[in-house]
Amino acid sequence: MSQQVPERRSRLATERWDPLNELEQVTERMRRTLDQTFGGFVPQSLLSDASGWSPPVDIEETDDAYVIEADLPGVRRQDVNIELVGTELSVTGEIKEHERTGVLRRQTRRVGRFEYRVKLPDQVDSEKIDANLEDGVLTVRVPKSERAQRRKIEVKS
Repeated sequence: MSQQVPERRSRLATERWDPLNELEQVTERMRRTLDQTFGGFVPQSLLSDASGWSPPVDIEETDDAYVIEADLPGVRRQDVNIELVGTELSVTGEIKEHERTGVLRRQTRRVGRFEYRVKLPDQVDSEKIDANLEDGVLTVRVPKSERAQRRKIEVKS
């Protein structure tokens, strides 16, 4: 009598590998790990979802202000929204894709919705925030309140 040996199929043969799904799973694990490790003290740009992107940003602290510079090439002034809610500054907007007449063979420039969020210290003067978009660089200047500004104290003898 002949016995039939069951056919072995690997799980991979029936399922297609989905690299984007795997990337989303890794991102979610990283999000949970960062949240557990830092307890919510992580910039929101690190945790943004895959539907948008975060522009490259520099944050400089001067004696009297925080200066945030974000690279936003091709963004129009009316397509940027800046809000301060409590101590969280958010920069959101969209880079719209150009209408094309030919066939797009390669695309490496970012398009679509972007978002950047950062928590600032408590002592900022929200009434005097200034924003300027020039040559593809958005500069947001957030002044410190009077009591938070650095002062040099003279030592007396």
